[in-house]
Amino acid sequence: MYLHDLGIVCALGDSKAAVFKSWLCADSAKPAVVSWLESEIPAIGVATPLPGLPHNLKRYDCRNNRMLLAALAQIELGIAQMIRRYGRQRIGVVIGTSTSGIAEGEAALAVLRATGSMPADYHYKQQELGGAAEFLATYLDIQGPAYTVSTSCSSSANALASARRLIRLGICDAVVVGGADALCRTTLEGFSALGAISQTACNSFSKNRDGTVIGEGAALFLMSREPADIALLGVGSSSDAYHISAPRPDGSCAYMAMQAALQDAGLHPEQLDYINLHGTATRQNDAMESRAVSQLFGSQTACGASKPATGHCLGAAGAIEAGLCWLILSEFNPEKRLPPHLWDGVIDADMPELGLVPLETQSPKRLQYCLSNSFSFGGNNVSLLIGQP
Repeated sequence: MYLHDLGIVCALGDSKAAVFKSWLCADSAKPAVVSWLESEIPAIGVATPLPGLPHNLKRYDCRNNRMLLAALAQIELGIAQMIRRYGRQRIGVVIGTSTSGIAEGEAALAVLRATGSMPADYHYKQQELGGAAEFLATYLDIQGPAYTVSTSCSSSANALASARRLIRLGICDAVVVGGADALCRTTLEGFSALGAISQTACNSFSKNRDGTVIGEGAALFLMSREPADIALLGVGSSSDAYHISAPRPDGSCAYMAMQAALQDAGLHPEQLDYINLHGTATRQNDAMESRAVSQLFGSQTACGASKPATGHCLGAAGAIEAGLCWLILSEFNPEKRLPPHLWDGVIDADMPELGLVPLETQSPKRLQYCLSNSFSFGGNNVSLLIGQP
């Protein structure tokens, strides 16, 4: 299914050009305490100003939806064209999120504790998981299916798979699809309680890795059957059914998801040009993923993790990282450069060797196929194969 355009906002910037330039230049954001969260746990926030919601949609006003609106503005012209072509009832919205507007709910509860009543401007739709898709559908005045997918860190990767099904089944002619997740204390404190937070950096696949750094952001695609330069060629998914938060150590189910994505696209492992690894920099996830990738691709396929640059954007990670793969294959990369894997370079002898991309790397061939991995709590694994048909 074709991916016509991308809107993206994250710690790297608030436009396609800015995000890709910063990523290639290794401008990784430094984790810092976010003042408005009232938490001492370092995180990576979006620094650029976000648009406000229209007055008639204030019931949806939250940072999550403001990031969605910032991403939407970058593709709104294409959406308008699809609406004119197919009609409002034939356009769908599928959004992945895990936090939605929980930060606004946290702030409202603080007011309740202090005053005995909720603030007048609080509405539950600010933090309702389904509110993200409902907000976009209402804002765009479209009448096709609109729903939110929430499967932890694979949420928006699953949303892309779900959008493809809507079009394949003939339910929609085009879908606005992606994800958003805003920082909130619930997430930071939860990951900290699991011992999964680094106080310094997301040092993926290093012997010195000591946890992830939470980030935030949003990415939206316009997907349809109409031919475009870049498409979602393959989707693979699997379920560990192993542990509520830890992955299956041998990586067998992650392997299955990647293999299924290749088979769905009709490709062989050696045809891949780049893999965007899930790469959370937690001990167990990196060990598991390295085993799965090494078994399927060996050490020759170029790969790297983008989370050291963006932070782990949770429910938005799948869409943001698919968006980064889209940028690698797009007109924004005329020099065919591969993004560097940002780490301290200290190899973990207990993990298989991978083809981690060093700084200043240019591909010797046309870049055509990228794989993006999203592995979430509960062992919900999704691999997306983005390519030039």
